Amino acid sequence: MTTAPYNPPRSRPGASLLTVMDRYIAKELTMPFLFGVGAFSSIGISIGALFELIRRITESGLAITLAVQIFVLKLPEFIVLAFPMSTLLATMMTYSRFSSDSELIALRGVGVSIRRIIAPAVVLSLLVTGLTFLFNELITPAANYRAAITLEQALKSERPPFQERNIFYQEFQPARDDANAQELRRQFYARRFDGTTMHGLTILDFSQEGLNQVVSAESAQWEIEKNTWTFNNGTIYVVAPDGSFRNIITFETQELQLPRTPLDLAGRTKNDTEMNIAEATEQLALVRQSGDERMIRRWQIRIQQKYALPFVCVVFGLVGASIGVLPQRTSRATSFGISIVIIFGYYLLSFITNAMGEVGVLSPFLSAWLPTLLGMSIGLYLLFRVSK
Repeated sequence: MTTAPYNPPRSRPGASLLTVMDRYIAKELTMPFLFGVGAFSSIGISIGALFELIRRITESGLAITLAVQIFVLKLPEFIVLAFPMSTLLATMMTYSRFSSDSELIALRGVGVSIRRIIAPAVVLSLLVTGLTFLFNELITPAANYRAAITLEQALKSERPPFQERNIFYQEFQPARDDANAQELRRQFYARRFDGTTMHGLTILDFSQEGLNQVVSAESAQWEIEKNTWTFNNGTIYVVAPDGSFRNIITFETQELQLPRTPLDLAGRTKNDTEMNIAEATEQLALVRQSGDERMIRRWQIRIQQKYALPFVCVVFGLVGASIGVLPQRTSRATSFGISIVIIFGYYLLSFITNAMGEVGVLSPFLSAWLPTLLGMSIGLYLLFRVSK
């Protein structure tokens, strides 16, 4: 591009709203972005999956065809992780070259503002943000789950579609003496689950005022048609609030109106990387009923992170473009190095805020969004400075 006066083409009815400058910048951003996706996803999948698959082939006898299938299924996870980093690399390399080749001086000389020059980078960042969200919701969780099942089946250590042992469930209710406090309503424990029947059950039931019950049974099944649990070969101990026994009932078969939540909890075996937002929200609803505050907080953070992660593309796009337009003569290798430092710093901060959220120092929202909000503030500040 020369320093000749910039003359935007006259718009025609129905013609594209993109100017020559926009198309030129978009073209210059595309190749570094694609290079970044290829480079970062290759590095990520090599470290995160390829080395492990090679070890499985040599040590566990995993078939090469299955290894290739698992490798392909793991690709979306690492491609989507590469999107924010590639956005940073593309914007920094492109605008640094514009700066070092004096193309920015030429554009500013004909009256184009820095904000207008950076606009294509922001548009690219928003497009990549939408693409990241689609990957995270529609492709990556399903591919991760399929990869995990394929590997377990191949190694003949198939993960059952349910939790086999130690099904534990707690249910809480408002305290009788304080409406703002919670107290235990019911505690459910099953020693083993075979997919249809719970074995070795003990239930503590405090749901009735002045009447506590302890149910011990050999087994129990959920009756779908009756929407109840059928307990087999058990005993019900009815206990007075002062601790003295009131009654003991033994039974061979007994139907009890208990929630089916323990069955739902036992049926869940996916981890958070194998769930989209809707599935994670359902899991959170189940975990809430268990009363496990640590698990509740963890799932709240994971859900907020699923919303926050795509917007890292906007942060990196804004920061990369704002640094790139600074007057400098930076090589592509230097831009790549600066990008790595920024990426490392961002993900280190994310790791720290995640840990602070899990121990309760930060709220789940702040734990997930603080790095993004801080990065966005820095990006806007840099943009303000270079625009002056």
